[in-house]
Amino acid sequence: MISFESDYIAGAHPRILERLMETNLEPLSGYGSDRYCESAREKIRAACGCAEAQVTFLSGGTQTNALVISAMLQHYQGVVAAETGHINAHEAGAIENTGHKVLTVPHAQGKIAPDTLNGFLERFYADDNHDHMVFPGMVYISHPTEYGTLYTLEDLEALSSICKRYHIPLFLDGARLGYGLMSLHTDVTLQDIARLCDVFYIGGTKVGALCGEAVVFPRGNAPAHLLTTVKLHGALLAKGRLLGVQFDTLFTDGLYFEISRHAIEMAEQLKAVLREKGCHFYLESPTNQQFVVLEDRRLEELKQQVALSFWEKPDADHTVVRLATSWSTTPEDIQKLREIL
Repeated sequence: MISFESDYIAGAHPRILERLMETNLEPLSGYGSDRYCESAREKIRAACGCAEAQVTFLSGGTQTNALVISAMLQHYQGVVAAETGHINAHEAGAIENTGHKVLTVPHAQGKIAPDTLNGFLERFYADDNHDHMVFPGMVYISHPTEYGTLYTLEDLEALSSICKRYHIPLFLDGARLGYGLMSLHTDVTLQDIARLCDVFYIGGTKVGALCGEAVVFPRGNAPAHLLTTVKLHGALLAKGRLLGVQFDTLFTDGLYFEISRHAIEMAEQLKAVLREKGCHFYLESPTNQQFVVLEDRRLEELKQQVALSFWEKPDADHTVVRLATSWSTTPEDIQKLREIL
């Protein structure tokens, strides 16, 4: 059995495990106040080109989305997201559980088009009854999206401009950010994201870490008493070192980008094999997630030897499945898939 089920099927990159072992017996202060957390923050600030950025480490993506959104919204506000956005489709109502509504808009292959966002906000404020409605208080996007697609620099600049016009923050979910940054088909850099977004996070869980996400407020614009809010949500790790050591390692000698680049290289090989074998692509993804449409009979046969992720049903006899590459994907895995197909 080989697995392309997700990009967190393996534990952690060996360099991270080595650093965790090397530092294991070192006595360190808790709650993210240790020297590895501070070193990781400094390295992330440098990578983002934001000396004043505030960086907070959290354990996972759903926790991060719920905490950031609830911390930044007023009680009468909701968050605007694509219908397919992770917070709307695959987080079990975590945002609504904090008391905030997800306000959905149509998507284009997982993305919110600037015109769509602008039209939504214009219509909201043109409605004479908007004082009786949930106010749009933030815009949520992910990069890459649920479909592995990417925003262009022009897209991000337009979305950022719209958010500034309406005085609402732009929040970028970067659970798979490394794969977007290392894509062969992107013009967006980490510095661009830091410049154009009000808050974003750098995903570790899906990019080589055991767990962890680094939330970045690029202009020192974190909500007041954020640490207290983190603890209020039960999200403050006493052994904050676990996250600090991992992100310090990821941002030493470009490991984060090396890991991501490898996954993209493997995804390009994967795409070539899928095309060679006549697979029908659901859409063109420039990142590590690839989506193909399979006949259900063929899918059942394939599942005996290959782990895949169910995505959606386009009709009664076919299924869209996702295949994902990661730091742990090898050329041998790709060759084995070729033989199976």
